[in-house]
Amino acid sequence: MGLAAGALAPAKFAFAGDELTITSFGGPAQDALRKAMFEPFSKASGIKVNEDVFNGEISKIRAMVQSKSVSWDVVDLYPGLAGQLCAEGILESIDWKKLGLDRASFIEGETTDCGVPEVVTGKVIAYDKDKFPNGPKTVADLFDTKKFPGKRGLQKRPVENLEWALIADGVPLKDVYKVLSTPAGVDRAFKKLDTIKQDIVWFQTSSQAPQLLADGQVIMAAAYSHRIVDAVKKSGKHFQIMWDTQQLSMGVWVIPAGSPHRDAAYKFLAFAGLPQPQANFANIMPGGPTNKEALALVDPAILPDLPNAPDHMASALLISAAFWAEKGDELTQRFTVWVAK
Repeated sequence: MGLAAGALAPAKFAFAGDELTITSFGGPAQDALRKAMFEPFSKASGIKVNEDVFNGEISKIRAMVQSKSVSWDVVDLYPGLAGQLCAEGILESIDWKKLGLDRASFIEGETTDCGVPEVVTGKVIAYDKDKFPNGPKTVADLFDTKKFPGKRGLQKRPVENLEWALIADGVPLKDVYKVLSTPAGVDRAFKKLDTIKQDIVWFQTSSQAPQLLADGQVIMAAAYSHRIVDAVKKSGKHFQIMWDTQQLSMGVWVIPAGSPHRDAAYKFLAFAGLPQPQANFANIMPGGPTNKEALALVDPAILPDLPNAPDHMASALLISAAFWAEKGDELTQRFTVWVAK
């Protein structure tokens, strides 16, 4: 396994003073990363892990690299943003031989030459089973205000909303981005969103979705599946996930160019890519592992909560990072104007 095995070597082989800084999005997910990956890696390697938190602002990474004052060694990033920074030369291109892992060991999905697949997340429609024992079954129900009267909570951005609109309007999963790449397809998506515009409660951050459901402000909400599972465990609410047409995305680990602790960063990525740490993370916070061997190591009781569990994949849509990297600015501008009307 090369460095992957080296990452698990006893601490006595580490050099005194070895450390690195890993930056992620905070909250329960970063708490789970700490327990499943940061602390075990540090114990096994002798390398101290410092943590930082951000909200995905790639401008911070760009500024660090361009000013040659890089203080982050590993960053948790969305693949579309990683691809953008990779093309600009802001991120290290991953040397898989140095990493000591086989790229083929990881699930398929849009990633980048500068990223190591970290976790699979699923955006789903969630509802309160106490209020709707026979809740929504398909994404078409999100748009059916007669069958399901009430407010819907949606994140205030075009990504996911435009895709769901087209699917609800009859576009097959395999054709979603083909249709959305045309002006007529964009018009069609916004026309479908028009049908529920007056019934939408917009929210900014993903942490707000479970709260809107808990407060009864909405009858259903777009939410990351792991946040709904976490809310059920902590609050005792009877939230239910509708897995139909969940939208999958893959987080990636990246190394900013000029990382002051590049070797330590590689050792961490080698460790984080192993099946057992990924399974340990999924057992704490149900994000899907990216190493194909990890699913078999996940607690069977947890498996149904994972977005990439086999039962949930048939009707899943993989969000196209390449599409949003190309069309994101243009569609965000149109979406902002549409919301304001």
